[in-house]
Amino acid sequence: MADSILEEVKKVVVGGPKPGKKDKKAKAGADAASAGPLEMQPPPDFLQTRLDLFDRLKKKYDDDIASRPRKDITITLPDGSLKVGTSWVTTPGDIAKGVSNSLYKRAVVARLDGDKEKLWDLDRPLEESCKLELLTFDDEDGKKVFWHSSAHVLGEACERRFGCSLCIGPPIEDGFYYEMALPDNAAVQQTDLPPLERIVGNIVKERQRFERLEMTKEDLLEMFAYNKYKQYIISTKIPDGTSTTVYRNGPLIDLCRGPHVPDTGRIEAFSIMKNSSSYWLGSQENDSLQRIYGVSFPDKKKMAEHKKFLEEAAKRDHRKLGREQELFMFHELSPGSAFFLPHGTRIYNTLLAYIREQYHKRDYQEVITPNIFNAELWKMSGHWEYYKDDMFIVDLDKEKFGLKPMNCPAHFLMFAHSPKVYSQLPLRMADFGVLHRNEASGALSGLTRVRRFQQDDSHIFCRLDQVTSEITDLFDFLSEMYGMLGFTFRLQLSTRPEKFMGRIETWDNAESMLKEALNSFAAGPAGVSWTLNEGDGAFYGPKIDIKIMDCLNREWQCATIQLDFMGPENFGLEYVTAELPVGKSKDESVAEAAPAKAKDTEPASAQEAADSAKTDGAVKRGRVIKPLSPGCARPVVIHRAMAGSIERMMGILIEHFAGKWPFWLSPRQVMVIPVGMGFVPYAQEVKDILRKEKIFVDIDTTGNTLPKKIRNAQLAQYNFTFVVGDEEMKSRQVNVRFRDDTSTQDRGKPVPLDEVVEKLRKLGADRGMYNPFPSVKQADGEAPK
Repeated sequence: MADSILEEVKKVVVGGPKPGKKDKKAKAGADAASAGPLEMQPPPDFLQTRLDLFDRLKKKYDDDIASRPRKDITITLPDGSLKVGTSWVTTPGDIAKGVSNSLYKRAVVARLDGDKEKLWDLDRPLEESCKLELLTFDDEDGKKVFWHSSAHVLGEACERRFGCSLCIGPPIEDGFYYEMALPDNAAVQQTDLPPLERIVGNIVKERQRFERLEMTKEDLLEMFAYNKYKQYIISTKIPDGTSTTVYRNGPLIDLCRGPHVPDTGRIEAFSIMKNSSSYWLGSQENDSLQRIYGVSFPDKKKMAEHKKFLEEAAKRDHRKLGREQELFMFHELSPGSAFFLPHGTRIYNTLLAYIREQYHKRDYQEVITPNIFNAELWKMSGHWEYYKDDMFIVDLDKEKFGLKPMNCPAHFLMFAHSPKVYSQLPLRMADFGVLHRNEASGALSGLTRVRRFQQDDSHIFCRLDQVTSEITDLFDFLSEMYGMLGFTFRLQLSTRPEKFMGRIETWDNAESMLKEALNSFAAGPAGVSWTLNEGDGAFYGPKIDIKIMDCLNREWQCATIQLDFMGPENFGLEYVTAELPVGKSKDESVAEAAPAKAKDTEPASAQEAADSAKTDGAVKRGRVIKPLSPGCARPVVIHRAMAGSIERMMGILIEHFAGKWPFWLSPRQVMVIPVGMGFVPYAQEVKDILRKEKIFVDIDTTGNTLPKKIRNAQLAQYNFTFVVGDEEMKSRQVNVRFRDDTSTQDRGKPVPLDEVVEKLRKLGADRGMYNPFPSVKQADGEAPK
């Protein structure tokens, strides 16, 4: 229905007005709006017209349901118990009440037969025997339904206050929004938000029931004749001669697949968070619209917890901390592309150095590939059909070229560059090349969603019998890397999507291999359980998505492991197997395989020859699958990234650590503070010694007092502050203060400079988060943390 439009629209947001001097006239007008009537008087005409049509069709629909033949059905609960019901009569709500009233009150929606696409209203009669799950707000699907229902409540409030034309109102990651066009292209004011919340409060008190009704396309066009946006959705997304559903609560009737909560009284806590502007269908050529964002919960305690979480998240916002710590910047002349300042570049390079160390340990080969390719490469790989709209395309010499959004096709070309033998596999190619993706302007968000980025991208070319062991090593890589950073993670297997390349049998085989590897890892000592995410694989193969949990228990999508049988076929990749053709040596087979490369672009038929004809002076190369050479086999490719986008990972780490970087990753590791100008030379000597150890060290030679200098170093998040004075200079020592240990903030026993260097060297090598300089109390018998 409207799902594809939703995907286009929901990520495109144009921010509201920037803060500045308030226009007194505008403020007075806004205040007047707030002080005016709570709702439009009289109500918009379309409300009653819509209700009249709904009531007429609902009676007809109810009569039809009442005439359906009844039969006994069996409802199977998750614990295996069976309940007997009647088709078209018994509802999931009835089953819940039969267990307990508290279960019914906690339940949000039902799921039938374990199918995530088969969510069912609690008060909608069951039609046949089924397996029944009752989902609460704590379930991901339950939360989405709760927030979707809350969006309808917000939509009702907006219609009653503005008389607006509603567009879409989906649940999102942290709540919901409703998009709308106000009469005369008016804008929502901040002073409109409290009155809207008061209307919502009244709607909740009324405990309006959500009623579902199936309607034909013709009736829908009549019902929403006043709303050109709904007309567009109905006309373009609902095939002629078919029907879909609407839901009513109070005077609101909206085009919607549902399901919803039983009534508006379930929404005990509701808050409008912000408003902004957007464009219809995400295009600046279309109407400018208004969006209002909200969040809701089934009880006030959850709302309080959420607001506390938002306060902590705001303190950790990587955009705020990145600005305060001078790590990165953005500029309007290159939107969506981060400028990493010197201190941010230190963190960036340290992350890359760690990953390169892992690559050396795990036998990866780093390569460098071009940034721009002829469009024919992307057509050969299949990306042109599935990914073109997300690429930056340029015209060059009458042909189209694209900035690469991923590295895999380039790695396929490198693999095919020379003959390969079975003993050379697995071949692990790693690439930190710059990637570009044409993200919508409204979707850009600091470092977590950018247009220019680098990935710790790698492609493992291996034999079929090596797949499981390679994925097992990737799980070990994940555990080591994320464990060191303090993240936990969960795994999700995403299977064949609606649009896919290749044969179903190939997909089934690939999915089976990933399930085997996941089950093996889950059963291990450090194993992590996994869940199934059906239909969300890449177009060329199934994948394992890895979602990490930060210190605020937020989920982030970073790492991925994808199995690809299609890429090697599209590019005609092959290797010489151990089973050689009779009477031929290995060298002869390699020699036969090598010239076959020249045939990759040769047409295999007259039709393909026609497809290869020149168009506008440019050669059009059709995608031709090269048959295997004698004695050869196709490699399997594992696409994998551990950190994913380095930019995104850095943004996550800023928030995870709240800007308090561990020593090994810190851009400001040591601040040396001389107690007076006479000790600056010794401070400089300390700095020079530490710099030789590749430690990021600075000296404070300002005229501030000693306490002020120490405080400034703490606020700047230096891991260590070394104070040097007469005693330290004469004995070649430093007085150490550790940022994360309050017991070291007072003057303690000085530490010899040689010991300082040795301990900092070990702390960096360990990538530890402990204090290598325990306090005097610890030194007297308490073990350091």
